[in-house]
Amino acid sequence: MNEWLKKSLERLKSLWASWGLPQKLILIAVILAAVVGIVLLFTVSGAPTQLRLINTPIKSDDELRLITNRLDSEGIDFTIAEGNILYVKDLETRSRAVSVLLREDLIPKGTSLWDVFSVDRFTTTDFERNVNLRRAIIQEVTRHIESIDAVDRANVVIEIPEDKLFTQDQKPVTASVILYPKPGSDIANNRKQLEGIQKIIKFAVSGLTDENIVITDQNGIVLNDFAGLANFDRLELTKREQLLIQRQEAYYRAAVLRALQQIYTADRVRDLNIKIDMDMSKKAVETVEHFPFTLKPDNPLTPYDDSSISPSVRLSTERKSYEYQGTGFNPEGPAGMEGQTAPAYKDLQNMVGKATETYVIENEALNKRNTVEESSPKMDRVTVSVNIDGVWKWKYNDKGQPEVKADGGIEREYESIAQPELDSAAALIRDAIGYDRMRGDSVTVRNIQFDRSSQFKAEDAEFLRAQQLRRVVLYSLIGLAFLLVSFIVFRLVSRELERRRRISEEKRALEQQMLRENAIRQAEEQNIEVSMSVEERKRLDLQEHAINMAKEHPEDVAQLIRTWLREE
Repeated sequence: MNEWLKKSLERLKSLWASWGLPQKLILIAVILAAVVGIVLLFTVSGAPTQLRLINTPIKSDDELRLITNRLDSEGIDFTIAEGNILYVKDLETRSRAVSVLLREDLIPKGTSLWDVFSVDRFTTTDFERNVNLRRAIIQEVTRHIESIDAVDRANVVIEIPEDKLFTQDQKPVTASVILYPKPGSDIANNRKQLEGIQKIIKFAVSGLTDENIVITDQNGIVLNDFAGLANFDRLELTKREQLLIQRQEAYYRAAVLRALQQIYTADRVRDLNIKIDMDMSKKAVETVEHFPFTLKPDNPLTPYDDSSISPSVRLSTERKSYEYQGTGFNPEGPAGMEGQTAPAYKDLQNMVGKATETYVIENEALNKRNTVEESSPKMDRVTVSVNIDGVWKWKYNDKGQPEVKADGGIEREYESIAQPELDSAAALIRDAIGYDRMRGDSVTVRNIQFDRSSQFKAEDAEFLRAQQLRRVVLYSLIGLAFLLVSFIVFRLVSRELERRRRISEEKRALEQQMLRENAIRQAEEQNIEVSMSVEERKRLDLQEHAINMAKEHPEDVAQLIRTWLREE
């Protein structure tokens, strides 16, 4: 094998040497093209495959925007290809995205999500197609329901009856679902999730209605009985209303506390109680308002009001006038019968009379505005109570030091808050909550002392520790100063004694030296040999050398002596 490889290499070398430059370039180009082709092949084959989220392109830009925003909010990764076609990375992501879009009614109209027949065979019967369609719908619906986080497993049964000729003989489409929730899931009481599952099933099967869908849990309890959830909805509504009131109370409490604590510090303003009564009933109020016509608006450039206002506009006028002159006539009734005229008026029937009747009817139109508004919720009453503590101050003596009681505590005095200051704080709170006296709002600001026993105890202990520390430091400094002075005195006395001892020793040594030198001198004068030790001979030579040095260089010797004296 090695010999064959060697022969192959030698043959390639010989061929390479025999080729010209164009042949070599062509070979290099072919090798590079093969390498690039292999790299592209692996790159394309290794790219992740994607699935279509919706089979048909989305034609409306508004629908595409709503769908993409919803998928982004759910954290689902997707890509948009040419023609507004959405792609996802895998089948699980597709099931989750489709369930979200079905739940939120975001599936475009005319879109079919069920690819049942990918391959149509010639031998496939209509019965097989119906069975395959039913099976595909059940599997797809099951996959969508199980993609919900709160569902562990789902069992779906859909019954699609055969089409009948007459409507009265046609059986309805029905669907039953058994949900197995995950541990800790609240899907059994979550109406929104149940409605989403019901919509998934309803949109998956044509002709299926809400009343023909039954969703139960593993215990057989019906979950989509929304009529039976009326009490639960009422409790949920009450919870939301109370949560709204608590949020409003927390907002007012934070605003008032922040304003007061910035003025009086947080330690003095601790307790703030606020209670808000709100009317959560929904009311529709219709108001009819009549107001005059403005024929000419006021000119703001003039110093006076030059507007022209008419209280009404005349629509129509009806006038009627009646005038009578002549002899009066009193009818007597039917012929042959006595009239009903009283005797007193019969004497006046031939008198001349005059009657005039005139009236005018004018129809006026007023400016009219109809206002219809709904109010919910409405704040009925706000009550606020807050306690602000006064200021505790230490008492000081004439020397400017705190007064200490017999038990070791500090003497204090309490300064309460003046009533005008409390009124100012109450006015601040009224403006913060939008005080309305007609609404029955109440704001109470009191000055009540807080129990500060533990705080005073800690302050007294800290004060006593500080006093003890000051005493210890003072006594330590006094002792240190005493030790320093004693050391200086001892040092001076020791140096003085050492100096005196050295002077006496030098004086004694000098006297002994002088006596010895005199004795040696006398012995030399008498020609007596005197034995001297080596040390004495060196000392004598050194002395003679010093004497000669002093005689030859007196200034240097004087400077040396001054240095010695300075060091001493």
